[in-house]
Amino acid sequence: MSSYRQNILELMEPVLGGLPPVDRALDFGSGEGWFARAVQERGWAREVVAVDVQRRDKQIVEPVLYDGQRLPFEDRAFTLSYSIDVLHHSPDPERTLVDVLRCTREYFLLKDHTFRSRLGYATLCVLDELGNRRFGIPSRYRYQREWSWMPILAREGFALQTFIHPAVCERGPLRVFNRFQFMGLWKRISPGTS
Repeated sequence: MSSYRQNILELMEPVLGGLPPVDRALDFGSGEGWFARAVQERGWAREVVAVDVQRRDKQIVEPVLYDGQRLPFEDRAFTLSYSIDVLHHSPDPERTLVDVLRCTREYFLLKDHTFRSRLGYATLCVLDELGNRRFGIPSRYRYQREWSWMPILAREGFALQTFIHPAVCERGPLRVFNRFQFMGLWKRISPGTS
């Protein structure tokens, strides 16, 4: 287990730990399934469905594979959906976000990155390459600029409940990069436009 993942899990604890356990959760972009297992082990969800576009060599939780276009689930099939450092890897993060929200009945947790300047964008590009190339995950450099995904969440009927920025995902010398990290929990309050 990496300290980065453990730090994210610690950030999730007060956010999800304060909710009643959900019956079914969607782990969007689950990778090998580390977070899917952790969410279930902590009792935040009775069942976690992992979904991804590719299977890793060493799986902890077997994912449902999909084509990256439309998730193979019915509307509002999951009480909770979450995406951890994945949305920016989508060819079209905004369209993908709408699709994940389509599958979400009540709560959506998003941990990802944001930037404000060209230097911030370049920094995220370098960090993304360093963090993902060894796993064969393409870096598409489609990060949220400032808070450009927030209006999409509102349009789809979700209201912000908890927001952490900067999110302390790194400690020690790397803590300077926490300003690019955020975590938020949204709750559906209306049907939305989709």
